[in-house]
Amino acid sequence: MNKNSRPHRIAAALALALAIPLAMPATAEAQNWMVRLRAIAVVPDASSSISGLDASDEWAPELDFTYFFTKNIAAELVLTYPQEHDVTVQESALGGPVTIGTFKHLPPTLTLQYHFAPDADFRPYVGAGINLTWIRDVDLAIPTVGKLDLDSTSWGAAYGAGFDYRLDRNLFLNVDVKKVHIGSDVYLDGNKVTSVKIDPILYSVGLGWRF
Repeated sequence: MNKNSRPHRIAAALALALAIPLAMPATAEAQNWMVRLRAIAVVPDASSSISGLDASDEWAPELDFTYFFTKNIAAELVLTYPQEHDVTVQESALGGPVTIGTFKHLPPTLTLQYHFAPDADFRPYVGAGINLTWIRDVDLAIPTVGKLDLDSTSWGAAYGAGFDYRLDRNLFLNVDVKKVHIGSDVYLDGNKVTSVKIDPILYSVGLGWRF
């Protein structure tokens, strides 16, 4: 894929994800917004033609904003700060596991959700949308071979499920699980040598405020 075309495709995907909910009439009720503060575990499911490639699990604080277009339909934007992952190869000619370096990624995720029981104390939901990931601070190298580089951006599908449980009038406990598709080409001296998929599962728990 031409790297220069990625920003246009990302913009088009974001516009498409927002088109349906923005076309819907907003509910006349109050409390259309929910803000959640959660702890999130990023658990990569890395795969590549490089056998045994793996990236470390990470914990981070996460903030998300949800807007309810109707009682049942909402859009959620998940934000956090850049996560740094150690990259290892479990088995190689040099033995294993071998740490080949680190990289950081920032993965804001936008999903459209359906909430099944918006007036109950227990409020399960499912959602699907897109993820845009910025990859930065790549410091990867294979000993005796050379330094590696990754694409600066990646976008892919995101989907998951969770629930909000009412603790007080406007306070909720939230538990959420998402699967996010993140991938990149891998370059050595400017030449593509392989592709890698990170595809983490995001486990999060925290509190939400409805207003």
